[in-house]
Amino acid sequence: MKQKSDFSIVGRAIASVAGFDCVYHTLEQQVVLRGQAKSTFENYIHRIAQVSLHFNRLPEDVSSEELNEYLVSLAVSAVSPSRSAFKHSVYGLRYYYRYVGLSDRAVRLPSLKKDAKLPTIFNKSELRLLFKAPTLLKHRVLLMLIYSAGLRSSEVINLKTADIDFERRSIHIRRSKYNKDRVVPLSQYMSVGLQKYIALERPLTWLFNGKALGTPYSAKGISWVMREAVKTADIAKDVTVHTLRHSYATHLIEDGLNIVTVKDLLGHSKIETTMVYLHIAQCPMIKAHSPLDTLYPEACKAK
Repeated sequence: MKQKSDFSIVGRAIASVAGFDCVYHTLEQQVVLRGQAKSTFENYIHRIAQVSLHFNRLPEDVSSEELNEYLVSLAVSAVSPSRSAFKHSVYGLRYYYRYVGLSDRAVRLPSLKKDAKLPTIFNKSELRLLFKAPTLLKHRVLLMLIYSAGLRSSEVINLKTADIDFERRSIHIRRSKYNKDRVVPLSQYMSVGLQKYIALERPLTWLFNGKALGTPYSAKGISWVMREAVKTADIAKDVTVHTLRHSYATHLIEDGLNIVTVKDLLGHSKIETTMVYLHIAQCPMIKAHSPLDTLYPEACKAK
């Protein structure tokens, strides 16, 4: 969720950069027509506004030399290991240049190297402490559900009570990243907790209601619940809500589930994205052998 300062940057660009108001409304319409996530638009327009304010003109009126100098300054000064400001500025500009029909300029922007850093995960003892930490049942169920189904924050926010099928023990995740639906298993243990939560809280449309009537829980609210639980559980690792999803994938692989099924459960578009978890998972080493010996195991034991 964007902070108020983010929206003021966009507001300043609308007020002071000629033509930015038209860009804002047109891009907003394009996102709706294409069925893209609102968060994607908010992130891109924020970065485009920053560039426009920096040069006091729209990006198409900024020379390639000026733009590269600006991007280099972001890449060098960013304190985050992921160089978040730099990356999202590049993504936003690529999006913008395609929108205005300048795809050739989008191609000439600096290429981004993928972070080599492996994701942090919880071990199972830490997860037990984490899920025990919140005082409210709603918060315990929220965190457990994210881990139990490998959900993104945006996915758990958009879950409706009708998306939970207790009889078939499944969760229908609708219009997630890449605008795709998927169905994941509902844990039997999670099913019991969810039914208890629903009977107590009686959520209406959304599985997790927000503060205002008829609104879903916010990403900011989930992050707060996570931070408080980590603090109470006294977990020293640098973790976020997304760490639960990383842990889900890693633990499934350690439990013996094949990587292709894990890819489908996570909703990844490419197997390469899922394969990062192979570097984290601690799978038992199997001694080299012939498959014929496992075809007739009893005969081998007799020898």
